[in-house]
Amino acid sequence: MDKRGTSDRDHQDLPGPADGGGERRKQDRYRTVCRVARVTRAHDVGLWRVRNLSDAGAMLSADVAVRVGERVEIALSETIRVAGMIAWGKQGRYGVAFDTSIDAAAMLKRLGDEQRAEGYRALRLPFECEALVVLAEGTRPIDLVDLSQQGAGYSYAAALEPGTELELLLKGGTLQRRAIVRWSRGARGGLWFTIPLDRADLESVLHLRR
Repeated sequence: MDKRGTSDRDHQDLPGPADGGGERRKQDRYRTVCRVARVTRAHDVGLWRVRNLSDAGAMLSADVAVRVGERVEIALSETIRVAGMIAWGKQGRYGVAFDTSIDAAAMLKRLGDEQRAEGYRALRLPFECEALVVLAEGTRPIDLVDLSQQGAGYSYAAALEPGTELELLLKGGTLQRRAIVRWSRGARGGLWFTIPLDRADLESVLHLRR
């Protein structure tokens, strides 16, 4: 294993061209990274873990069913996206070959700069569904309009005061989080979770809606 924590096995697993892939892998510099990306497919979207990144592709992991040949868009932030195709899949790990080569080193630097900037927001999922909110006056339905590991946007029948503490119930009550109203403008507002959601709970919007 080298100083970046990338093993020879990881090098072999990453996607490469069908012809001359071995030579291309020798030329590429693979970087082991630890971050989350929003992966959009034809009928689903979710937060997947990014394990490796190179100029030619990436290795992602998620416990979802994916077909080799599927088209994907990978949002590494709200402003940085790459498109590609699933080149291989094995035990919850997937290799993505990018449509267009990138400068991986420059992209990682840009991502780091974004994350340190004031006002940075974690990746959110487009997630419109009805959940339940538990307030002092009882349990009421609430409409979520987006979702991240740290919080959610909502629409509610009445205005909620910023600072209000509540319990949010998702997936029929099997996924529960204590939340605080961060901001509110009329019926719309934003929630902050006191304990972030596990990324694995957000790998598939289709799964969440079920």
